[in-house]
Amino acid sequence: MQRTNMPKSCLTIFQLLERTGSQTHKDVVLSTGLAPRTVRYALRRLKENGLIIEKFNFRDARQAIYMPKMTTAPTHASA
Repeated sequence: MQRTNMPKSCLTIFQLLERTGSQTHKDVVLSTGLAPRTVRYALRRLKENGLIIEKFNFRDARQAIYMPKMTTAPTHASA
């Protein structure tokens, strides 16, 4: 899961999702000003690299919801 090999559009969208939590494709287009095709490509790349999750949108089944994949930080047990 390397973010360094991603295009700038992927990094922009990933940072947006980290900041906002979750958005639809349409929301990402409106928030970033990127072309819909560019957003689709970036979301696909992010999903393929395991950086985001695509979820079913119960409010509108035509649009998926994209959110950053939660990573859990290792917990340190004090002895």
